[in-house]
Amino acid sequence: SNGCILGASDYSNLPTTIRSEPQPEKMTQNKTFRGVYAIPVTPFNEDLSIDWESLRKCIEFSLETGAHGIVLPVNASEGPFLTDAERKEVLKTGIEVVNGTVPVIAGVSGASTAVSVALTKNAAELGADAVMAMPPNGAAGAVIWDHYSAIAETGQLPVWIQNNKPPAGPVVPTPMMVKLLNEVEHVDYVKEESYLPGQIMTELQEKAGDAVKGLMGGMGGRFLVDEYRRGSAGTMPAGHITDAHVKLWDALDAGGIDSDGLQIVTDEARTLWERMIPSLNFEFLFGANAYKAAYFRRGIIKTDRTRNPANKYLDKLDYEELDTILDRMGDLLSWKK
Repeated sequence: SNGCILGASDYSNLPTTIRSEPQPEKMTQNKTFRGVYAIPVTPFNEDLSIDWESLRKCIEFSLETGAHGIVLPVNASEGPFLTDAERKEVLKTGIEVVNGTVPVIAGVSGASTAVSVALTKNAAELGADAVMAMPPNGAAGAVIWDHYSAIAETGQLPVWIQNNKPPAGPVVPTPMMVKLLNEVEHVDYVKEESYLPGQIMTELQEKAGDAVKGLMGGMGGRFLVDEYRRGSAGTMPAGHITDAHVKLWDALDAGGIDSDGLQIVTDEARTLWERMIPSLNFEFLFGANAYKAAYFRRGIIKTDRTRNPANKYLDKLDYEELDTILDRMGDLLSWKK
C-alpha cells in the first residue's frame, strides 16, 4: 500500500457501490486526459491584490508553449490563500482564456466538504472539464469517502483524487482509492504525489485496473520519468517552465510500449529530465516563490509577490542561482525576457 497500516478490510463498512447501473463502457487508461497539465500561478500586484492581466498572460504562456491542459486554482496557484470569491474568479478567467482549446481541471479542495461542494457546483456551472480535490485536513475513513461522493454527485464531472501528504493534505490510503475508483461514479482519476508515487501508481493499476482511467504525478514532475515507466498519463507541474515540460513529455511519448506493456523512456527523454533537475530542485526548495520568480524573470508577470504564509523570500544569491539555472536550460525555453 502507501505506507499506511490500514488494509482493504478497514473499508468494508463504507457505503457500497453508488455508480449508476448499468455502467458505461470503461475507457482505456490515459485516453481522456493526457500530457502536461500546467498550473498557472496567481500573480499579485504590489498591494497583494490579484493581477488579472498577468494571470491571463500566465495561462496564455502555457497554451502557446504546448500545454495539453490547464489546472487552477490549486496549491501552486496559492489556492489556500485566496478568498472563495477570488478562487471562483480565477477559475472563470482560466476557462475564458482557454476557450475550449484544452481541458481545464478546477481545483476544489477546501477546509470542509461543504466548501468543496460549493466550489464544485461553481466549476460545473462555469464549464470546467473536471474537478480535483484533496480531502480536508484531518479527514480519514468514511469522511474521505463522503467527501468524494459529495463532490462527484454535485458536479457530475470527472473527479481527480489528489493524493498528497501533510502539511498540504492527508494521504488517502491506497485501498480507499481503489474502492472509490471502483464504486463511486465519476471518481476515475488520481493525481498521485504522496510519499512513494511510482509504487502507488503501479499498485493502483494492478488493483483498480480499468476503473482508474488516468494517473498523473505532481511535485513539479521531479519523478516523471519513473512515473511514465509505470503508466502515468501525464504530469501537473507549475507552469513557469511549461515549454521544457512539454519537450520532455513529447520525448517520453515518442518511446512507445515494451513487450511487458510498459511505457518506454527514451534516452532523449531521460537526458531532458536530467537537465531539468536543477530547476525542479530549486522550486522544491522555494515553492510558489520559485514559480513566481521564474515567471517574473521571463517577463510574464509584473511582480514576484506571494501571500503569507507562502513567502520564502529569495535573496540576491538565490536570484543569481535561478538566473543561472534558466540560462543553462535556455534552449528548452521560449518567451525569455
